[in-house]
Formats: sequence, C-alpha cells, structure tokens
Amino acid sequence: MNNRRAFITATAAFAVAVSTSQALAQKKYDTGASDTEIKIGQTVPFSGAYSVYANIGKTQAAYFKMINDQGGINGRKINLIQYDDAYSPPKTVEQVRKLVEGDEVLFTFQLIGTAANAAVQKYLNSKKIPQLLASTGAARFNDPQNYPWTIAYNPNYVSEGRIYAKYILANHPNAKIGVLYQNDDMGRDYLAGLKSGLGDKAASMIVGEVSYEVTDPTVDSQVVKLKSMGIDLFYDASTPKFAAQAIKKLADLGWTPVHILDINASPVSATLKPAGLDISKGIISTNYGKDPGDPQWKDDPGVKAFFAFMDKYFPEGDKLNTVNTYAYSVAELLVQVLKQCGDDLTRENVMKQAANIKGYTPSLALPGIKITTGANDYRVNKQMQMMKFNGERWELFGPIIEDTGPSG
Repeated sequence: MNNRRAFITATAAFAVAVSTSQALAQKKYDTGASDTEIKIGQTVPFSGAYSVYANIGKTQAAYFKMINDQGGINGRKINLIQYDDAYSPPKTVEQVRKLVEGDEVLFTFQLIGTAANAAVQKYLNSKKIPQLLASTGAARFNDPQNYPWTIAYNPNYVSEGRIYAKYILANHPNAKIGVLYQNDDMGRDYLAGLKSGLGDKAASMIVGEVSYEVTDPTVDSQVVKLKSMGIDLFYDASTPKFAAQAIKKLADLGWTPVHILDINASPVSATLKPAGLDISKGIISTNYGKDPGDPQWKDDPGVKAFFAFMDKYFPEGDKLNTVNTYAYSVAELLVQVLKQCGDDLTRENVMKQAANIKGYTPSLALPGIKITTGANDYRVNKQMQMMKFNGERWELFGPIIEDTGPSG
C-alpha cells in the first residue's frame, strides 16, 4: 500500500514537473522581452524639415498606451522608446545604435523615412534585429533574400508607380510627362515604377525629369524648368513640404497640367491645406486606407473606433489628418504580429510572424483590401485605389488595383 502511495505521489510530482517545464519551454525570449514587457525602439523626426511626420510617433505612442491600459499583449506591456533623428541619416544611425546597444530593444519599429532606414539596414541585419514595418516603400526594403530582417509597411513605390502608369495609359495616352522626384531611393523608385508601367512608351512620353535634394529650400526652380518643356502631365514624387511648394508654384505660374501626386504627399492637412485647398483641386493620387474626413465613412466601425481613440489618448491631435490614421494602422498591425508570436518573443519568431500574415483586414483599410505576406514576399500593402481631390477632400474612384508583380 505504501509503495502504491509512493508511486502515485512520484507520478503526480513527475507530471507537475513535466507540465511546468513544458510551460517554461513554451516561453522564449530574446533581449528586450520578458513575462511583463516588450521593449521596442523608434526614431522619429520630432524636429527639422520633416517634423510633419512627428505625428506618426505621437499617435503610435498613444496607441500603445491604449493597448497597455487594456492589459497589453498576451499580458505584456509595450515599452516604446523614441528618439528624435530630425530626418538626418547620421543621426538615425546614432540613435538606432543607442536603441540596440544601450536600451537593448527587441526590435526597431516604424523607423521613419527612406534615407533613415537605408542608413541602418545593414547594421540591423548584421545584428539580426528586426527592422519591423519600416516607414518607407522603397524596393530595397522588400528583399528577404539579402535583408531577411527588414520588412517595410508602406506600399512599394515601384508598385505604386506602375499603378499610376496604368492610369495614365488608360486616360492620358498621349501625355507629355514631366517628373519631379526626390533624389533618393523613394524618388528614384517612383520614377522606375512609372517607366516600368509605361513600358516602351516611357521614352517618348516622359519629356522631362528633374530632381531635388531634401536639403533644398524650395522646388520652385524645378517646377519652372518642367513648365518650360511643354509638359501637360506633372508626376510629383515628393513629400508634403515640397509637394505643397510645387502646388503653389503651379498656381503662381498659371500652369494647370494633370497633376499626379504620390501617396506620401497626399495628406490634406499636411500638404493640400498648407498649399491651398482651392488650388489643389483636381490632383490625383491613390490610397489603401479610409480617409476620416470622408463622410461616406461616418458610420464605419473602424473610423468610429479611431475617433474614440483620438478623443481619449491623443486629444490634441488632428483626427482628420491621414498621417495619424496611417500611424494608427501600423500600430494596429504590429499588435497583430505580436499576438501571433504568442509566448515566443524571439527576434527570429517576430520576423517569421511578420512574414506570415494571412488575409488580415485592418480596421481602417478600404473595403476589399487585405494584408498577406510570405517568406518570399515582404510587401505588406500591395492593393490601392485611385482618388481625386475635389477641393475639400479626396474622392475614391475606380476598382481596387493590385500590383501582382515582384517587388520591383
């Protein structure tokens, strides 16, 4: 009897030990993660010429506060560490090293800007630290073979350029195109996408290409030069500050070409309002998310939730600024990725889950748009819809367009 009792006790003890070890084995952490915390790092241009994007960092900090107030992710609070890099690549390098080597974050999240991300891409990949949902759409950030630790959030600029080309060929097949582009990966990718989409017509249709540097005070001289070339379609691959300048200069010159503006420069409050809503009428762009200022979404559950979030967690922010809806959507996607990670918060699993999103529908996505990623396709947003500015807000038109080709 005693032997039997001893056997049962030993068996029970063994079972408890096994279940405990299994529970412990299920939890895997790299530096920056624990039972209570997920530490992530971000650089934001809180100052400098690109401080219009500071709202991305502010909105995301507020979003993670909301998530933490709700209990965090799988019981863990997000600890977001942010540093100002003033949109200066050397400063980005300095701050990212500080995040990795000083703060010991699990990964970087939404580093803002093409040049900033390019400056630290090799460093982060050599350290095997995820460069997660980078705020850029340059083709170099969708290269899982050479840079497996980098995944960008923004629509691929080459893909977007090809979509504009489809629109031009269908609606303005005889256009004389002039291109204004930022002289970096972003601008050059937009130009490459346009040329790829136009195919053998690119050489005859594109009659002028003029670039600018991010350090240039204005793009006035570039716009004047393009006008002198007899252009009737202005393809503007820029960012809010320079896009607003270009819109103003077009009006000053009394020049009214068809104006296509890339998605980065499309926010009404960041670009069109500073330029002048009246003179922005008729500009064409593309989108993949709901515009909170569009009355068609007034009863949309996702937009209502966004407004409630802004009221409570970022009351000083502009609810109609699409920079803020962008930031909200990226933060929402990160939460989805971290939920998929479960208790395996290793850097390897974070990347594995970011590349394993299957048919996810963000709350602010346009109807019909879903996010799917794979080990060989890191593109998060591949679907877009054309839109035109009516003097007050953007109006969507046409079908959802998917770029099914390679990253660029």
